[in-house]
Amino acid sequence: MSAGYDLTTLALFRSVAETGSIAHAAAKAGLVPSAVSKRIADLETHVGTALLRRHRRGVEVTDAGADLLLHAEALHDTVARMEAQMAAHASGRTGVIRVAANSSAISQFLPEDLAEFVTAQPELRVALTEMNSLEVLEAVRADRADLGVYSGLTDAPGITTLPYRRDTLVVVTPADHPLAGRARLTLAEITNEAFVALQAGSSIQAFLDRRAEAIGTRIRTQVAVQSFDGVRRMVQARLGIAVLPFGAVEPYLDATRIAMVPLAEPWATRELRIAIRDRTALGPQTRALITSLTGQPV
Repeated sequence: MSAGYDLTTLALFRSVAETGSIAHAAAKAGLVPSAVSKRIADLETHVGTALLRRHRRGVEVTDAGADLLLHAEALHDTVARMEAQMAAHASGRTGVIRVAANSSAISQFLPEDLAEFVTAQPELRVALTEMNSLEVLEAVRADRADLGVYSGLTDAPGITTLPYRRDTLVVVTPADHPLAGRARLTLAEITNEAFVALQAGSSIQAFLDRRAEAIGTRIRTQVAVQSFDGVRRMVQARLGIAVLPFGAVEPYLDATRIAMVPLAEPWATRELRIAIRDRTALGPQTRALITSLTGQPV
């Protein structure tokens, strides 16, 4: 915008046109009349024609002034909408929140939690991307995600983390498998079975491998797939057993030919955590989402 059309001068011109008086417009703006008169004169010089007709009772707009007034009013409305929208961003009432989350969080907790949040905050949008826990942490570090939800079994150096939910790992077998009728199972009791595993990068699989190594054995992977749905389908096809979160198994028991047995290990209950880069640099939108997810302000 060139100097002749600055917002302050246009606002003063609107006020002069509305009041019909330079003195009244000056009083409303807290200025002396000569300052307002000088701005209007400079504006007329910039336009190249008179915008006001001056007479003893005050002023009235010329044809050129009337046309400029229409533009000034439209510009005023645009600026008002802009200010309202920016205020909504600043207060956290609008915007996009980038969330990266692992499969466990997405399959068990986040759908309902995010639905509750966006219902309460309809002008906010959540862009959710599914990743494994290592990728979630890397996305947060690289500022490709505003927050991440990952498995607490995964180390997170250099990241601020907050508790989110707890889940429980269970053993998944074909419905007619000999282990399906057991009340509970330990890791040592299942490591001789063929496993349907999650592919490399899964926090569950990496943790199971470490636990098996700690008791002097190893997981015998028959097939590796990318998703919980793939694991369930492979178990149903009798290609092996698996270890998955409770919430990724229990809803599917009636509709699939699989069974679920509690895993009797102290580490079977694990924590899902929220990862952020810097608590002090959080935007109001992300703060609002974290408060909704955790029930605690940040």
